[in-house]
Amino acid sequence: MNHLSDDHSLASSASRRRLRQQLRQRRRALTPYEQASAARALCRRLRQQPEVRRAKRVALYLPNDGEIDPRPLIPWLTRRGARIYLPVLKPLSDNALWFVHYHPGTPMRRNRFGIPEPETRHGAHRARRLPAWALDLILLPLVGFDDLGQRMGMGGGFYDRSLAFTRRGGPRPTLIGLAHECQRVERLPTAPWDVPLDAIASDAKVLRPGRLSE
Repeated sequence: MNHLSDDHSLASSASRRRLRQQLRQRRRALTPYEQASAARALCRRLRQQPEVRRAKRVALYLPNDGEIDPRPLIPWLTRRGARIYLPVLKPLSDNALWFVHYHPGTPMRRNRFGIPEPETRHGAHRARRLPAWALDLILLPLVGFDDLGQRMGMGGGFYDRSLAFTRRGGPRPTLIGLAHECQRVERLPTAPWDVPLDAIASDAKVLRPGRLSE
């Protein structure tokens, strides 16, 4: 057994856990006014992105635990003829997601994390959901990000498992991570299972890995 490798892995995991806690606390500390202003600024930037403007099947999330709010984008997307989908914890599955069509009349429930999502029985109908590969765009929440476009999620691996197929080629959605600018750090520790993103958008800028920020 390689004890040095095991020790390094444990230290790296502990470092990511501490950083995740610190970054979550940063976004929780924002006032309601700061949250609302950040959401408006974020959505103005998103409306300028070509992938967002042409997308017709868009998955986004309902904010929780201080996450930046993408909901101001929904009326604009709807006017453009886009259909909105929400992530739903897939029943009887190991940390995977469904993407279920969402509209004002969708019956909702709170999942085991207290996050509102379409009811399981509602989402179980195949006509009401899409496989992730069939979406045009997925806007996913981040806990942290850096200037190189590296990102940190909540640690449950839901998006990484559900989007692992994007590494293999074939049809795939554009992936844009969303976060408050206060969640940006100089450099993030990364993990081999982290699915790379096409862009990261905050209330202050849009980062594209390998390109200058916008």
